[in-house]
Amino acid sequence: MSHHPSRKPPVRPNRRAAAAAAAAKAPVQASTDWKKIGFTGVGLVILTAVAAVVYQGYLETRVVTPYSQKKLAAASFDTKMLWGSYRPGIYFGLSTREEHPLATGLMWYFPKELRQLSDIRHLCEIGDNLKQYGWTAHDGRNFGVQHIQDGPVLLETSFVKDVHNNAPSWTAKVDVRTGASARSSRDTISLLWYVAFESDDDGFIGLSQGGDKLPTISAFSPTAGQLSVKFSQGGEEVQEVTSVCVEARGFNTLKETIVEHLKVHREGESMSYYLLDKESRMNCSLVAVLVTVRTPTTLLIHMNSGYDADSEILTEKEYDQSLERHVKKFSRRFSNTFKLQEKGFNGSQIGFAEAALSNMVGGIGYFYGASKVKGEHNENPINYWKAPLYTAVPSRSFFPRGFLWDEGFHGLLISSWDIDIALDIMTHWLDLMNVDGWIPREQILGSEALAKVPAEFVVQHNKNANPPTMFLELRYLLNNYQAELLQPGRNKILNSLLPRLQAWHSWFNTTQLGTLSGSYQWKGRTVTPQEINPKTLTSGLDDFPRASHPDGQERHVDLLCWMALASQTIADLQRFLGKDDTKYRAAYEYLSDTNLLDSLHLSTTTNTYADYGLHTDKVTLKRYQFQQEEKMLREVLDQPKYRYVDSVFGYVNLFPFLTKLLPPDASSLKTTLENIHNPELLWSPYGIRSLSKRSLLYMKHNTQHDPPYWRGQIWININYLILGALDHYGKLEGPHRELARRMYGELRTNLVTNLYKQYQRTGYIWE
Repeated sequence: MSHHPSRKPPVRPNRRAAAAAAAAKAPVQASTDWKKIGFTGVGLVILTAVAAVVYQGYLETRVVTPYSQKKLAAASFDTKMLWGSYRPGIYFGLSTREEHPLATGLMWYFPKELRQLSDIRHLCEIGDNLKQYGWTAHDGRNFGVQHIQDGPVLLETSFVKDVHNNAPSWTAKVDVRTGASARSSRDTISLLWYVAFESDDDGFIGLSQGGDKLPTISAFSPTAGQLSVKFSQGGEEVQEVTSVCVEARGFNTLKETIVEHLKVHREGESMSYYLLDKESRMNCSLVAVLVTVRTPTTLLIHMNSGYDADSEILTEKEYDQSLERHVKKFSRRFSNTFKLQEKGFNGSQIGFAEAALSNMVGGIGYFYGASKVKGEHNENPINYWKAPLYTAVPSRSFFPRGFLWDEGFHGLLISSWDIDIALDIMTHWLDLMNVDGWIPREQILGSEALAKVPAEFVVQHNKNANPPTMFLELRYLLNNYQAELLQPGRNKILNSLLPRLQAWHSWFNTTQLGTLSGSYQWKGRTVTPQEINPKTLTSGLDDFPRASHPDGQERHVDLLCWMALASQTIADLQRFLGKDDTKYRAAYEYLSDTNLLDSLHLSTTTNTYADYGLHTDKVTLKRYQFQQEEKMLREVLDQPKYRYVDSVFGYVNLFPFLTKLLPPDASSLKTTLENIHNPELLWSPYGIRSLSKRSLLYMKHNTQHDPPYWRGQIWININYLILGALDHYGKLEGPHRELARRMYGELRTNLVTNLYKQYQRTGYIWE
């Protein structure tokens, strides 16, 4: 090493010596610094641990943190809507629309046939084997008429609401008639009317005996106030009236609680049943009045509240006249709204259509409670916040609760009848959104709803989606009712909905993305030993065949189409509200680009759109013997490969067509139309099948015990979307216009004819 001649080498300090000198000069200070350093280190550890605990708590509670404390539905409450047929899971009854509702309802049985609990009718049960039950007229607000056919006995149940001085009142009627072929065992009926709170804390009910007259029920509710329920009877003379005033144990056990107080009186070969109370009583949470009478008979129930609690009740004639006025008004409004007579339908078909609408709005319920949910950071399920839900239900007997993906389809019909009810339902659903933009897909709120659900389906997982069908409803409203939506109250609701719709859209784009740009995947598919093909419950199309071996590479064509629809609808709503629609319009243009759609989902082998994933068709259920039990378990016979799932054709493959993403001159549109129209694939005289007859899993069980669900059955909601798409392409210039137009006419005729025939044959409207 060389040195510059004019410089001396630098003197390097002895660091150890310097440190020792410093320590000698200030030994106490050094000791103090050491303590400070030690304390700070321990403090950092503690703070870090506390922060970790706090952050973990934040993560665990995030799933149950509402999107906003300000609720959309609160402002929509209307005294006129306080009472309604809000418990669709029972055959007949009215209840209040509040957190702690006051519920009233009907039970009935035939005394000569009563042997077990199930012989008493109350909840809508498939096992009751009723020939028919359903609303024939219901406007969603003021009245309803329902026909119930229990063997040879016809019960017509109805109600009419009224409001005086802001005090709601109503009268209900049960009209019982017996057919000529009725068995002698059904010439007598016991009608039981109850008034109940869920618990003693919700209000109080009292019973006043009327001597020779029917008793009177009084009640007090924080929302409904003071009210009274009185009875009047017509027809054959009453044989016996008894009653009971007891503590309720929840709406899910009302029948069981009442039956515990039902006593038997034997006289020779005959038996009669009665309730215990003979005296007036107060401070109950459940009162039941049992009237046993020969048929034909009528029972009127009169509820008056507030200042009208002691007013005169309607006579049967006055009630019948009032009901007739409502029915006529309903029919006129129905005719003006849907104009079916002008479209060539006869009176019987129009009556069927009125029943379809009535069952939809008559099936709207009001629920209150907390869902069970589980986030990715939760070890165990926890309670969502308590909330109300005003919603239609898919089935009064099987699914008497809210389902997210069904509600958009319900809303298509409801919004054409009553925009305000439709918006009210929408606000309730979006109030259930959490801070991440997630909405639990199945709402099991309250003891009555929970009693209908198997335990394994109760918990909702926050990574699981459901088709955002509410965007279908919003598009329908924006396309058909812009003038009506400009009304200040409705416009305000739409403005308040927009941020939540954007959050919902963002949640999908955060949690349901695929691995390739523009691709999407329904999360939650897992292989189980029992299933031949893993279900996709989140898609709404539960057992429709998809990739046999789900993994992160999977791409689902239907979800991409839903997201295109959602983007377009938000952009259209923003434009309608005078807001900047640039971001969501660009998202729609990107997702609706045919080049993107084709690159992700078009199979060049079949020229059809399909899912992509790790798949083999060679999967079967094989029988195994386990000790004394025989089981059918999944067996894979060939190595799966990444490919389009194009050996399957059905509803999932139609989504680019259903959401109108295909250009009118696309060859894939021609293939889609021809496949739909092919009787060997999807076409039938009754509607479009969910799965092609040539698909390997057509009408096949998915497990040993699970029958096919979306594997060939005809689903009316999807057929409605098919009709809409056929109508769309039948009006656009293009080489496939005439085929689409012809198919539209044929399918519309097939669907209407089949639905009407099945209603005539079975007494029910089928989904």
